[in-house]
Amino acid sequence: MSRILYAKDAGFESAFQALITASRDEKTDVDGAVRDILADVKKRGDTAVLDYTARWDRLSLTATTMRFPADEIRDAHKHCNPETLKALHIAAERIADYHRRQLPKDELYTGADGITLGWRWTPVSSAGLYVPGGTAALFSSVLMNAMPAKVAGVQRLVVTLPTPDGKTNPLMLAACQIAGVDEVYRIGGAQAIAALAYGTATIKPVDKVVGPGNAYVASAKKQVFGTVGIDMVAGPSEILVLADAANDPAWIAADLLSQAEHDVSSQSVLITDSDTFAKQVLAAIEGHLKTLPRAEIARASWQKNGAVIVVASLMDAPSLVDRIAPEHLELAVTDAKSLMAAIHHAGAIFVGRYTPEALGDYIAGPSHVLPTSGTARFSSGLGVFDFLKRTSIVDCSMAGLNAIGPAALAMARAEELDAHALSVSIRLNIGRD
Repeated sequence: MSRILYAKDAGFESAFQALITASRDEKTDVDGAVRDILADVKKRGDTAVLDYTARWDRLSLTATTMRFPADEIRDAHKHCNPETLKALHIAAERIADYHRRQLPKDELYTGADGITLGWRWTPVSSAGLYVPGGTAALFSSVLMNAMPAKVAGVQRLVVTLPTPDGKTNPLMLAACQIAGVDEVYRIGGAQAIAALAYGTATIKPVDKVVGPGNAYVASAKKQVFGTVGIDMVAGPSEILVLADAANDPAWIAADLLSQAEHDVSSQSVLITDSDTFAKQVLAAIEGHLKTLPRAEIARASWQKNGAVIVVASLMDAPSLVDRIAPEHLELAVTDAKSLMAAIHHAGAIFVGRYTPEALGDYIAGPSHVLPTSGTARFSSGLGVFDFLKRTSIVDCSMAGLNAIGPAALAMARAEELDAHALSVSIRLNIGRD
């Protein structure tokens, strides 16, 4: 059974610290193996990508068949459940609408000295979207990665979609079509990240790579950073539910398991002020696990990484939440907005009893690509800003140069950077001495 921790106990601090610092990633060091894969793809291009795909995905491809044909993507909807397809369209529009509201504005202003300053935002020219093959067909991830990029104005969107044994869920291709993806390739793993970053004869390189993946993908993204931009290095999924006794225990149990079923490395944590409610949720979890199709994964995750924390008062919870800095935070409490105001670190917050985190995974609007493993302390979820660059603008007239040039000249001379000083003084008609 997962841990149940009482904040009043003498050993709580050490137990809580162990909970938030325990690594849930695979212990195997894959950096060396990934380094070799990246170097091989950089050297041999398509041939290396095709070799790795045959070895690990058991799929023999050629440079021609590596890319999904446009007509196969266009016709994928014919093989999809109409109700699910309708839901995809609804989700795509909601995601697009949310991210359109994030778009920043350019700015130019002229000060009293006559100098015009400002900035402008421009999109990256191309982006590679890694979509996991994994244990589930996460077509929602296509929309959650691609729609913010489209809204930002990215001209070329490339999806790498691993298809082990050549099997493809048509919903994955339908999501690509709905999102306006330009190219889709049947490749995955570190070799896909390498192809996106370095390019091959078939795949032109991109400017930025986004999307979650396994340990090999995460390592590859870290190692290609600098050649291309990346969004983040995502870890296992996680959810923290802050709930009072007024909830239905079965609801909260289902919310906790919604992330536990992702992977055995996922983490689900409940914070409550009721010992009785905590035990009711534990019992409800056991009940759900008897019927869930992915119960084996969810049970392993819950038993290995799950926890229930009982606090004396819900007002004690925000400090604990901030220390965890969870990917997903549910506030299933009576005064959710007051508690939310006291919390500073979370990837996404779901407010109230009728806002399960699962809505955010699919259709609410914000991208479900969120910071994990405590990185919400300093980073944000995927959005239009991940696909935009801000360029500073400086427009200085002669009068403006006369106003601020002498100060710049003094600073350059103090730093003993003579060419810097010369480039200013030569315009001010001031000698070097």
